[in-house]
Amino acid sequence: MTVVVLANCPPGLRGFLTRWLLEISPGVFLGSPSARVRAILWDEVRQYKGKGRALLAYQTNNEQGFTFETHEHTWHPTNHEGLTLLHRPAPHTAQPATNSPNPPAQGWSKAAKRRRYGTR
Repeated sequence: MTVVVLANCPPGLRGFLTRWLLEISPGVFLGSPSARVRAILWDEVRQYKGKGRALLAYQTNNEQGFTFETHEHTWHPTNHEGLTLLHRPAPHTAQPATNSPNPPAQGWSKAAKRRRYGTR
């Protein structure tokens, strides 16, 4: 079993993959190609992905029963005690500017007060 997930990729690449895999949802492809065909498909995906990103997951003989590869993805596979896990980078939290011309309003909005307390 092989799963390919594409994001922000050209339509031509999606059409190319439908020759060997079923597109079960936009950008999600599923099938059972041989290892050789899977490697060729992954090379084509990496070459023609444009500005998008891709993820490949396939069945193997290991403890998890599958493995995956990523290309131009923010999540990266890492090995943790024999298990392959996806490492997600921590989100960047923006600090509010102290000298902002329009500071955010504090408290409840008028509409929220009306909804909560039922006054009009």
